[in-house]
This record gives sequence, structure tokens and C-alpha cells, in this order.
Amino acid sequence: MRIGITGDTHGSAQAIRRILQRTPPIELWLHTGDYAADANRLHDATGIKTVRVRGNCDLLDDGSKFDEYLEIEGYKIWLTHGHRYIERNVQADLGYWAKQLGQDIVVFGHTHVPMAEYYAETLLVNPGSPSRPRGGSEPCFAVLTLQAGQTPQVEFFKV
Repeated sequence: MRIGITGDTHGSAQAIRRILQRTPPIELWLHTGDYAADANRLHDATGIKTVRVRGNCDLLDDGSKFDEYLEIEGYKIWLTHGHRYIERNVQADLGYWAKQLGQDIVVFGHTHVPMAEYYAETLLVNPGSPSRPRGGSEPCFAVLTLQAGQTPQVEFFKV
């Protein structure tokens, strides 16, 4: 399954348009929050199921949860913005919580910096930000490809 991942869109209609122009065929959207309501734009434009979470800038309660848990192709995925769990070290903090929660993959935002790396046996994926990149990164989003029994693949797309 190919999963489009974005977050930290911060209400930018232009960023959503650029994502939609660059998105390869996918079967699911994940939005890591800030602004979770932007996930509606992705769904409305594509008709593809969209799962979203709230971030620290999602001040209005639109019904989004802070954490979502999915199981896809045998992988347990924890979708979170991350602001409630990251204290000092992104990898160590999220890796610790993923282990406690029994998750294989953490998809998160908050830092606005793209990442796809393992901490112990947990894959940490941050799509970066298509509207407000940080840490010298460029505006981007990610696509996660999952197939049962195979190593997950993460691709980043500049927008």
C-alpha cells in the first residue's frame, strides 16, 4: 500500500495544491496535524481516505484525536503530531513511546524537518512541512510504501 503523508501545512492552500500536483498514485492519506482541517482539502480533492491527528496549533477541537493507531500490511502504525511526546531527543523520545505502545512505525510532525530513520527497530517518519520547512530542509511531503513481509520504503517529494 502506498500512503501519502503530510502535516504542518498550517492552513496553506498553496501547499496543498503543490502536494496534489506532485502526488503519485496512493491509497491513503495521513496528516500529522497543524492544521488537521487541511486533511479535508486532501480528501475533497482526491476522494482518498484521510486519517488525521491534532497538533499543538490545532486550537479548535474539530473532533480529531491526538493519536491514531492503524494496522496496514501487518505493520502497526502510530500517527501523532509528536508535541506531547518529544521532550529532548526526537528519536529516543518517540522510540521509547513506540516500544511502550507496541508500534512498528511512528508517523509524526511538529519539527517540520523530514526524517525517515530507524530508532532500534522502530521506523520514525516525519514528512517535513510543505509550507514552513525548518532546519534547512525544503518544502516537502512523503510517501510510505508498505508490503507485508518487506522493508517499508519512504520517499520524499519536494513541492
